[in-house]
Amino acid sequence: MGDEAAPPMPLILAAEDEAARAAALAAALGWEWVPIGRHVFPDGETRLTLPPALPLQVAIVCGLQQPNARLTELLLAAAGARELGAAHLVLVAPYLAYMRQDAAFSAGEVVSQRHLGRLLAAYFDAVVTVDPHLHRVASLDEVLPGRRGFALSAAALLGEHVAGVLPRALLLGPDEEAARWVRAAAAGPGLDHAVCVKQRRGDRDVEVALPAAPVHGRAVVLLDDVASTGRTLVAAARGALVAGAASVDVAVTHALFVGDALEAVRAAGVRHVWSSDCVPHPTNAVSVVPLLAHALRTAAAGPGPAA
Repeated sequence: MGDEAAPPMPLILAAEDEAARAAALAAALGWEWVPIGRHVFPDGETRLTLPPALPLQVAIVCGLQQPNARLTELLLAAAGARELGAAHLVLVAPYLAYMRQDAAFSAGEVVSQRHLGRLLAAYFDAVVTVDPHLHRVASLDEVLPGRRGFALSAAALLGEHVAGVLPRALLLGPDEEAARWVRAAAAGPGLDHAVCVKQRRGDRDVEVALPAAPVHGRAVVLLDDVASTGRTLVAAARGALVAGAASVDVAVTHALFVGDALEAVRAAGVRHVWSSDCVPHPTNAVSVVPLLAHALRTAAAGPGPAA
């Protein structure tokens, strides 16, 4: 038998603003990566350009911060990749939007998590993300019918970072929903941890009650999965400082910090803000690329139970 040609190397496709992450992932995996060509017409429509012939294994790197602007281009890129030869297509979305609305809390509300999950399942064989907002489903697989979901977590990485800077810090979840992230972050380095109780009256109207854990004289680090308006962090930081905390810092997976959110957090007395690089932001201090690379290698292997 003659020598058979080696199959084409798996390829990562990414928009220009994902270039650094795509390059780091490609280097970690030994894959290639190519930017997606993008031209915006005067009417707002976008023309995308992909390599004319794609290998069987393709991953598209696209975080879904600013989701309404990014989703259309993502789905067009996915459909184009299929036409150009991608047989196994994986989405790497370090931030996965529309996961919060996981139930109808009043009549007529559209459950965005369910419908976005079905949409992504129609385009991708697997989805890799970090700390998705899942509270009423057991796994990301349930959100992606018939597909593989890899829900990674940056909590342990953030906990190790905090412990390296403040070995005796008290990790404080700003609300009950942050409890599992705080536990995971505290477990490895053995940090003390507790969770506040939150009452939300509106998008920017939040009240936070501190836990019974002693705060006075402690270096407190507020830890959460996402910082959006920052109002929960503001309320928790003010409460901790009033209770006598020696300092208050913040560690978050997804640094959205919409509008004046970061300024408001700092004005509340927060000293340092550390975030993962799931969302590119000046506060990025922890890289999730090793997590993504491991999951992407597994996802590219094809069908089977998710990691």
